[in-house]
Amino acid sequence: MLAPYACAPSTSRGRRVHESPAADRDDYQRDRDRIVHSSAFRRLVYKTQVFLNHEGDLFRTRLTHSLEVAQLARSMARNLRLNEDLTEALALAHDLGHTPFGHAGQDTLNECMADHGGFEHNLQSLRVVDWLERRYAKFPGLNLCFETREGILKHCSRRHAEELEVLEPGGVAARFLVRRQPSLEAQLSNLADELAYCAHDIDDGVRSGLLPFDALVDQPLLGALIEDVDRAEGTALTPKVRLYTMLRRLLQRGTSDLVRATTERLRRAAPDSLEAVRDLPPLVGYSPEFEQALRTLKSFLFAALYRHPEVEAQRTLAQRLLKELFAHYVAVGVPEPLDADPHRAVADYLAGMTDRFAIREHRRITGERLFVVD
Repeated sequence: MLAPYACAPSTSRGRRVHESPAADRDDYQRDRDRIVHSSAFRRLVYKTQVFLNHEGDLFRTRLTHSLEVAQLARSMARNLRLNEDLTEALALAHDLGHTPFGHAGQDTLNECMADHGGFEHNLQSLRVVDWLERRYAKFPGLNLCFETREGILKHCSRRHAEELEVLEPGGVAARFLVRRQPSLEAQLSNLADELAYCAHDIDDGVRSGLLPFDALVDQPLLGALIEDVDRAEGTALTPKVRLYTMLRRLLQRGTSDLVRATTERLRRAAPDSLEAVRDLPPLVGYSPEFEQALRTLKSFLFAALYRHPEVEAQRTLAQRLLKELFAHYVAVGVPEPLDADPHRAVADYLAGMTDRFAIREHRRITGERLFVVD
């Protein structure tokens, strides 16, 4: 059932350390399962998406976000005849390297590490699966397939790509240096992430009270969807059901647009293999109209939600907390460091923390209570 341009386990570039095939699962299925059973994946349940984990039981975390991305990505992969297991593995793994406190945490660690190689969560996700997970006797990391590791590294600066290329010539960072594309499965997982967080951040924003529903009506894409809902369902819907119905239509519109637009690009480009895909421009994507509408929506969310004064106040506290933890651990060291560079070992340790563990550690070390955690 796979298209000729999809990733097939039988033609994978394999693992860095050879392993005998499993009798009951192919290599991409094994990769997905290793990700699900990893410690880093479990920790996502207590890592911030937008709202801090302790602020409410129903707000998204990195774990629930990853599951929603996997559902969307796998559904679209099936329609495009791509490898569903690889797509799901990439979706589940894409945030493994994310810090506590969301993007505030990443920005803070990058600032703290400015003189020591910087910090970037996609690069850290690769580091997690290649090195930091310790579950096997014969190798560090999860020893994932090349295609899985390549898809996890969604973005990479040239400097970091050159550093990785020295360690692994022709490896997962090579495409950033020679300007080739990743697999369609990787391209799809990246866009499923974008669509999922737009939808669920609207949901969480409205539920929190920071994002008034009336403000959504004024947005071109959402306003049109709300009109469609009201026209089809009448005025009997509760506010909650009205919101959820609109969000379902947003996801349906986005996934159907992506599948339709991607199918047309594939028809015109006619790639006959994964290698042909790598030499073409990105093929997975929305129509120009929906892409522009989504860009406008993301700008609205950035201004109205992500930079809301209440979110910013929590962000400021989180940045202070992580800077103080970083300075403390640089001075005293971390438990079981996995890197000879003490600053990188501290970054690894802090990036692996959950929100609540970081809050409790800060309180234990400083005696200050910056956040209230039950």
